[in-house]
Amino acid sequence: MRKIKVKTPAKINLTLEVLNRREDGFHNIQSIMQTISLYDYLTFEVSQNNGVEIFLNGTSDEIPYNEKNLVYKAALKFLEVAEIDNVKINIFIEKNIPIAAGLAGGSTNAAGTFYALNKLFNNVLSKEKIEELCAGMGSDLNFCLNGGCMLCTSRGEITERLPFVEQSVSLVKPKNLGISAKEAYVKFAQLEDKTIPDNTTKLINLLNKNMFDKTLIYNSLEKSLFPDYEILREIKAKVKGSLMSGSGSTFFVLEPSLNASFDDNFDVFENLKTIQNGVEEVL
Repeated sequence: MRKIKVKTPAKINLTLEVLNRREDGFHNIQSIMQTISLYDYLTFEVSQNNGVEIFLNGTSDEIPYNEKNLVYKAALKFLEVAEIDNVKINIFIEKNIPIAAGLAGGSTNAAGTFYALNKLFNNVLSKEKIEELCAGMGSDLNFCLNGGCMLCTSRGEITERLPFVEQSVSLVKPKNLGISAKEAYVKFAQLEDKTIPDNTTKLINLLNKNMFDKTLIYNSLEKSLFPDYEILREIKAKVKGSLMSGSGSTFFVLEPSLNASFDDNFDVFENLKTIQNGVEEVL
């Protein structure tokens, strides 16, 4: 039996500017994504078998442990492309990243699956092929795989590394509110005013000078969701300088604490850091 454990980081969107809708139904975006020190941990055990079997288990009661999980889908896709048909894979998911939260929890786990299985099978697939698999499975996987600070364009899968500036990060999310990316983008498409301030370009120019301006963080999807979710508007007002990450419902502030109190109906993470890495093996 072979075994590997990886840690897969959450991400925040320092900017997320939606440009236009594509013919395939997705939207072109320009976004500065940044990995942070909030991790899920995935343990993989692989053994010989007659045929392919994949078993998932974990600590969360909010995710499916079957073929609907992106981890399962990624494992199956990897085996198919690598032409491996005689293994049993047990995968344990220690879930710390909230789900449907705009933090790429599912995407980072799927990227970690491609990374871990390729390691276990002696890098049978090239780095370029792993990147291709990531792009085919979701918009955020390529970024999650590599991490750090990146400009993400097209639907998010085209990445370009940017200079990294270490910062403190704190998060808050309503526990009983998950928002799908589909909902956020459908509601954005219905907006009359879709203009953007092009803060992405402005922030990139500063990063290239090893500088940062917190007032430039921006998310186009806030205005598409705020009308229907009073609680999102409340968090925005309560936490000064906060921004919704991705399609929500998590808000972040680039400070060591939220400087606001929340009851047990919220998940709160303080004293996190921006990090330079993506998926990593845990020794």
